[in-house]
Amino acid sequence: MQMLAFSLPPKAARNQSKRPRFLPFQKAKSHHRLRPGEFLKPHGGELDSAVMTKRGFGWLMMALLLGMGGLPAFTLPGDSAQCVVGISDGWNSSRVTLRFYEKRGGHWQAAGAAWTGRLGASGLIWGRGLHPVPAGVAMKREGDNRSPAGVFDLGGAWGYAAQIRKHPKLFYHQVTSRDLWVEDPASPHYNRFLTLKHEPRTPWEKKQQMNQNDPPHALKLFIAHNAPPKVVPGAGSSIFFHIWRGNGNRATAGCTTMAQANLESLIARIDPTKRPIYVLLPKAEYEAKRAAWKLP
Repeated sequence: MQMLAFSLPPKAARNQSKRPRFLPFQKAKSHHRLRPGEFLKPHGGELDSAVMTKRGFGWLMMALLLGMGGLPAFTLPGDSAQCVVGISDGWNSSRVTLRFYEKRGGHWQAAGAAWTGRLGASGLIWGRGLHPVPAGVAMKREGDNRSPAGVFDLGGAWGYAAQIRKHPKLFYHQVTSRDLWVEDPASPHYNRFLTLKHEPRTPWEKKQQMNQNDPPHALKLFIAHNAPPKVVPGAGSSIFFHIWRGNGNRATAGCTTMAQANLESLIARIDPTKRPIYVLLPKAEYEAKRAAWKLP
Protein backbone atom coordinates (compact mmCIF):
# COMPACT_ATOMS: atom_id res chain seq x y z
CA MET A 1 0.00 0.00 0.00
CA GLN A 2 1.53 3.31 -1.07
CA MET A 3 0.37 6.56 0.42
CA LEU A 4 1.41 10.12 1.05
CA ALA A 5 1.09 11.56 4.52
CA PHE A 6 -0.06 14.78 2.88
CA SER A 7 -0.58 16.08 -0.62
CA LEU A 8 -2.39 19.11 -1.93
CA PRO A 9 -4.99 18.82 -4.71
CA PRO A 10 -4.27 20.41 -8.10
CA LYS A 11 -3.47 24.12 -7.94
CA ALA A 12 -6.80 25.19 -9.43
CA ALA A 13 -8.74 23.43 -6.65
CA ARG A 14 -6.68 24.25 -3.60
CA ASN A 15 -5.93 26.97 -1.12
CA GLN A 16 -2.26 26.96 -0.13
CA SER A 17 -2.66 28.30 3.40
CA LYS A 18 -0.01 27.55 6.00
CA ARG A 19 -0.57 24.35 7.98
CA PRO A 20 -0.71 24.64 11.80
CA ARG A 21 2.09 22.83 13.58
CA PHE A 22 -0.11 20.35 15.42
CA LEU A 23 -2.30 19.16 12.56
CA PRO A 24 -2.43 15.41 11.91
CA PHE A 25 -0.46 15.29 8.69
CA GLN A 26 2.95 15.82 7.29
CA LYS A 27 4.16 16.23 3.74
CA ALA A 28 6.25 13.18 2.90
CA LYS A 29 8.57 12.39 0.06
CA SER A 30 6.90 10.31 -2.63
CA HIS A 31 9.07 7.29 -1.79
CA HIS A 32 8.90 7.73 1.96
CA ARG A 33 6.50 6.11 4.44
CA LEU A 34 6.04 7.41 7.96
CA ARG A 35 7.05 5.17 10.84
CA PRO A 36 5.51 5.22 14.33
CA GLY A 37 6.76 8.25 16.25
CA GLU A 38 8.12 9.94 13.13
CA PHE A 39 5.31 12.47 12.68
CA LEU A 40 6.47 16.07 13.01
CA LYS A 41 9.83 14.97 14.36
CA PRO A 42 11.91 18.07 15.20
CA HIS A 43 14.93 18.78 13.06
CA GLY A 44 18.08 17.19 14.37
CA GLY A 45 21.25 18.98 15.38
CA GLU A 46 23.36 19.57 18.46
CA LEU A 47 22.43 22.22 20.97
CA ASP A 48 24.91 25.00 21.52
CA SER A 49 26.17 25.95 24.97
CA ALA A 50 23.73 28.85 25.35
CA VAL A 51 20.77 26.59 24.67
CA MET A 52 22.15 23.94 27.01
CA THR A 53 22.54 26.60 29.70
CA LYS A 54 18.95 27.75 29.25
CA ARG A 55 17.71 24.16 29.31
CA GLY A 56 19.70 23.43 32.45
CA PHE A 57 18.22 26.51 34.09
CA GLY A 58 14.76 25.33 33.05
CA TRP A 59 15.26 21.95 34.71
CA LEU A 60 16.53 23.70 37.83
CA MET A 61 13.44 25.89 38.00
CA MET A 62 11.22 22.86 37.51
CA ALA A 63 12.95 21.07 40.36
CA LEU A 64 12.48 24.13 42.60
CA LEU A 65 8.80 24.37 41.69
CA LEU A 66 8.27 20.70 42.44
CA GLY A 67 10.03 21.16 45.76
CA MET A 68 7.67 24.03 46.58
CA GLY A 69 4.59 21.93 45.99
CA GLY A 70 4.15 21.52 42.21
CA LEU A 71 4.08 23.30 38.90
CA PRO A 72 2.03 26.45 38.29
CA ALA A 73 -1.71 25.89 37.83
CA PHE A 74 -3.09 25.50 34.31
CA THR A 75 -4.56 28.53 32.53
CA LEU A 76 -5.63 29.09 28.95
CA PRO A 77 -2.64 29.74 26.63
CA GLY A 78 -1.51 33.34 26.97
CA ASP A 79 -1.12 33.72 23.21
CA SER A 80 -4.71 32.70 22.52
CA ALA A 81 -7.04 35.55 21.55
CA GLN A 82 -9.95 33.52 20.16
CA CYS A 83 -12.00 30.96 22.06
CA VAL A 84 -15.08 28.89 21.27
CA VAL A 85 -16.84 27.92 24.50
CA GLY A 86 -19.20 24.96 24.59
CA ILE A 87 -21.23 24.29 27.75
CA SER A 88 -23.52 21.31 28.29
CA ASP A 89 -25.98 20.73 31.13
CA GLY A 90 -24.02 17.73 32.37
CA TRP A 91 -21.63 14.91 31.51
CA ASN A 92 -24.40 12.81 29.96
CA SER A 93 -26.03 15.55 27.90
CA SER A 94 -25.72 15.51 24.10
CA ARG A 95 -26.76 19.15 23.72
CA VAL A 96 -24.43 22.14 23.95
CA THR A 97 -24.61 25.92 23.93
CA LEU A 98 -21.76 27.53 22.00
CA ARG A 99 -20.35 31.03 22.05
CA PHE A 100 -17.42 32.76 20.36
CA TYR A 101 -15.08 35.00 22.37
CA GLU A 102 -12.21 37.28 21.45
CA LYS A 103 -9.62 38.78 23.78
CA ARG A 104 -9.51 42.56 23.70
CA GLY A 105 -7.36 44.61 26.01
CA GLY A 106 -6.42 41.46 27.88
CA HIS A 107 -10.04 40.51 28.60
CA TRP A 108 -12.35 37.96 26.96
CA GLN A 109 -15.42 39.48 25.32
CA ALA A 110 -18.32 37.68 23.66
CA ALA A 111 -18.53 38.31 19.91
CA GLY A 112 -22.11 37.77 18.85
CA ALA A 113 -24.97 35.71 20.22
CA ALA A 114 -24.80 32.12 21.45
CA TRP A 115 -26.02 29.22 19.33
CA THR A 116 -26.90 25.57 19.92
CA GLY A 117 -25.17 22.37 18.87
CA ARG A 118 -25.09 18.62 19.42
CA LEU A 119 -22.50 16.41 21.09
CA GLY A 120 -21.87 12.68 21.37
CA ALA A 121 -24.96 10.55 21.97
CA SER A 122 -23.61 9.50 25.38
CA GLY A 123 -22.50 13.01 26.39
CA LEU A 124 -19.02 14.15 27.43
CA ILE A 125 -15.86 12.55 28.80
CA TRP A 126 -12.40 13.96 29.49
CA GLY A 127 -10.32 14.26 26.31
CA ARG A 128 -6.62 14.72 25.55
CA GLY A 129 -5.79 18.33 24.81
CA LEU A 130 -4.06 21.30 26.45
CA HIS A 131 -5.69 20.89 29.87
CA PRO A 132 -4.57 18.76 32.84
CA VAL A 133 -6.69 15.67 33.40
CA PRO A 134 -7.90 14.90 36.95
CA ALA A 135 -6.40 11.74 38.37
CA GLY A 136 -8.45 8.58 38.15
CA VAL A 137 -11.15 9.86 35.75
CA ALA A 138 -12.47 8.00 32.73
CA MET A 139 -11.15 9.29 29.41
CA LYS A 140 -12.23 9.36 25.79
CA ARG A 141 -11.96 6.05 23.91
CA GLU A 142 -12.60 5.17 20.28
CA GLY A 143 -16.24 4.32 19.70
CA ASP A 144 -17.61 5.43 23.09
CA ASN A 145 -20.03 7.94 21.50
CA ARG A 146 -18.83 10.72 23.81
CA SER A 147 -17.39 14.12 22.94
CA PRO A 148 -13.99 14.94 24.46
CA ALA A 149 -14.17 17.59 27.20
CA GLY A 150 -11.38 20.02 28.01
CA VAL A 151 -9.35 22.66 26.18
CA PHE A 152 -8.19 22.04 22.62
CA ASP A 153 -6.37 23.84 19.84
CA LEU A 154 -8.35 24.32 16.63
CA GLY A 155 -6.83 23.34 13.31
CA GLY A 156 -7.58 23.46 9.63
CA ALA A 157 -10.78 22.97 7.66
CA TRP A 158 -11.88 20.27 5.21
CA GLY A 159 -14.83 20.31 2.84
CA TYR A 160 -16.30 19.51 -0.55
CA ALA A 161 -16.18 23.00 -2.05
CA ALA A 162 -13.17 24.23 -4.02
CA GLN A 163 -13.08 27.36 -1.85
CA ILE A 164 -14.73 28.54 1.37
CA ARG A 165 -15.06 31.82 3.26
CA LYS A 166 -12.13 31.86 5.66
CA HIS A 167 -9.08 33.70 6.97
CA PRO A 168 -6.22 33.67 4.39
CA LYS A 169 -3.96 31.77 6.82
CA LEU A 170 -6.45 29.06 7.78
CA PHE A 171 -5.54 25.77 6.11
CA TYR A 172 -8.28 24.35 3.90
CA HIS A 173 -8.32 21.10 1.91
CA GLN A 174 -10.93 20.09 -0.64
CA VAL A 175 -11.78 16.46 0.12
CA THR A 176 -11.34 13.93 -2.68
CA SER A 177 -11.92 10.18 -2.95
CA ARG A 178 -8.24 9.58 -2.18
CA ASP A 179 -8.33 11.29 1.22
CA LEU A 180 -8.30 9.18 4.37
CA TRP A 181 -8.70 9.97 8.06
CA VAL A 182 -7.37 6.97 9.95
CA GLU A 183 -9.61 5.72 12.76
CA ASP A 184 -7.90 2.34 13.10
CA PRO A 185 -6.11 2.26 16.50
CA ALA A 186 -3.77 -0.48 15.25
CA SER A 187 -2.40 1.74 12.50
CA PRO A 188 0.72 3.92 12.96
CA HIS A 189 -1.28 6.60 11.11
CA TYR A 190 -4.06 6.65 13.74
CA ASN A 191 -5.90 10.00 13.90
CA ARG A 192 -3.96 11.34 10.95
CA PHE A 193 -4.99 12.69 7.58
CA LEU A 194 -3.52 10.83 4.60
CA THR A 195 -3.84 11.22 0.84
CA LEU A 196 -3.40 8.09 -1.26
CA LYS A 197 -1.45 8.10 -4.51
CA HIS A 198 -4.26 6.04 -6.02
CA GLU A 199 -7.98 5.40 -5.57
CA PRO A 200 -8.77 3.30 -2.46
CA ARG A 201 -8.32 -0.39 -3.28
CA THR A 202 -8.19 -2.45 -0.13
CA PRO A 203 -11.00 -2.85 2.43
CA TRP A 204 -8.81 -1.02 4.96
CA GLU A 205 -8.28 1.97 2.68
CA LYS A 206 -11.97 2.16 1.87
CA LYS A 207 -12.91 2.00 5.56
CA GLN A 208 -10.59 4.92 6.42
CA GLN A 209 -11.82 7.02 3.49
CA MET A 210 -13.15 10.44 4.45
CA ASN A 211 -16.92 10.77 4.05
CA GLN A 212 -17.97 11.22 0.44
CA ASN A 213 -21.19 12.92 -0.70
CA ASP A 214 -22.45 13.21 2.89
CA PRO A 215 -23.97 16.70 3.51
CA PRO A 216 -23.10 16.86 7.26
CA HIS A 217 -19.45 16.41 6.30
CA ALA A 218 -19.49 18.97 3.50
CA LEU A 219 -17.60 21.33 5.83
CA LYS A 220 -15.63 20.62 9.01
CA LEU A 221 -13.09 22.21 11.34
CA PHE A 222 -10.54 20.07 13.19
CA ILE A 223 -10.59 19.89 17.01
CA ALA A 224 -7.15 18.82 18.23
CA HIS A 225 -8.15 16.02 20.59
CA ASN A 226 -5.50 13.28 20.88
CA ALA A 227 -3.64 15.05 18.10
CA PRO A 228 -0.08 14.54 16.84
CA PRO A 229 2.60 14.42 17.93
CA LYS A 230 1.18 12.75 21.09
CA VAL A 231 -1.41 10.37 19.70
CA VAL A 232 -2.54 7.58 22.03
CA PRO A 233 -3.87 4.52 20.14
CA GLY A 234 -7.55 3.98 20.83
CA ALA A 235 -8.00 7.29 22.68
CA GLY A 236 -10.36 8.76 20.08
CA SER A 237 -9.95 10.11 16.57
CA SER A 238 -11.52 12.27 13.89
CA ILE A 239 -13.05 14.93 16.15
CA PHE A 240 -14.43 17.95 14.30
CA PHE A 241 -16.94 20.74 14.26
CA HIS A 242 -19.26 19.86 11.38
CA ILE A 243 -22.84 20.27 10.15
CA TRP A 244 -25.50 18.56 12.24
CA ARG A 245 -27.91 15.85 11.07
CA GLY A 246 -31.67 16.07 11.06
CA ASN A 247 -31.65 19.81 11.81
CA GLY A 248 -30.17 19.07 15.21
CA ASN A 249 -32.42 16.14 16.07
CA ARG A 250 -29.54 13.64 16.02
CA ALA A 251 -26.56 13.40 18.35
CA THR A 252 -23.04 12.51 17.16
CA ALA A 253 -20.38 9.86 17.68
CA GLY A 254 -18.15 12.44 19.41
CA CYS A 255 -17.97 15.54 17.22
CA THR A 256 -19.61 18.90 17.92
CA THR A 257 -22.22 19.72 15.27
CA MET A 258 -24.33 22.76 14.45
CA ALA A 259 -26.42 24.37 11.72
CA GLN A 260 -24.52 24.96 8.49
CA ALA A 261 -24.89 28.75 8.68
CA ASN A 262 -23.39 28.77 12.19
CA LEU A 263 -20.48 26.58 11.12
CA GLU A 264 -19.73 28.75 8.10
CA SER A 265 -19.80 31.85 10.30
CA LEU A 266 -17.51 30.21 12.87
CA ILE A 267 -14.93 29.10 10.31
CA ALA A 268 -14.93 32.56 8.71
CA ARG A 269 -14.02 34.06 12.09
CA ILE A 270 -11.16 31.69 12.92
CA ASP A 271 -7.81 33.48 12.72
CA PRO A 272 -4.81 31.11 13.08
CA THR A 273 -2.57 34.01 14.14
CA LYS A 274 -4.71 34.39 17.29
CA ARG A 275 -4.32 30.73 18.34
CA PRO A 276 -8.02 29.78 18.44
CA ILE A 277 -9.02 27.22 21.07
CA TYR A 278 -12.12 25.25 22.02
CA VAL A 279 -13.27 24.89 25.64
CA LEU A 280 -15.92 22.19 26.07
CA LEU A 281 -17.15 21.37 29.59
CA PRO A 282 -20.32 20.58 31.55
CA LYS A 283 -21.74 23.69 33.21
CA ALA A 284 -20.76 22.74 36.77
CA GLU A 285 -17.20 21.87 35.70
CA TYR A 286 -16.89 25.11 33.76
CA GLU A 287 -17.95 27.23 36.72
CA ALA A 288 -15.62 25.32 39.06
CA LYS A 289 -12.61 25.93 36.81
CA ARG A 290 -13.51 29.35 35.43
CA ALA A 291 -11.36 31.45 37.73
CA ALA A 292 -8.36 29.11 37.97
CA TRP A 293 -8.19 28.40 34.23
CA LYS A 294 -9.05 32.03 33.35
CA LEU A 295 -11.94 30.97 31.17
CA PRO A 296 -14.12 33.54 29.35
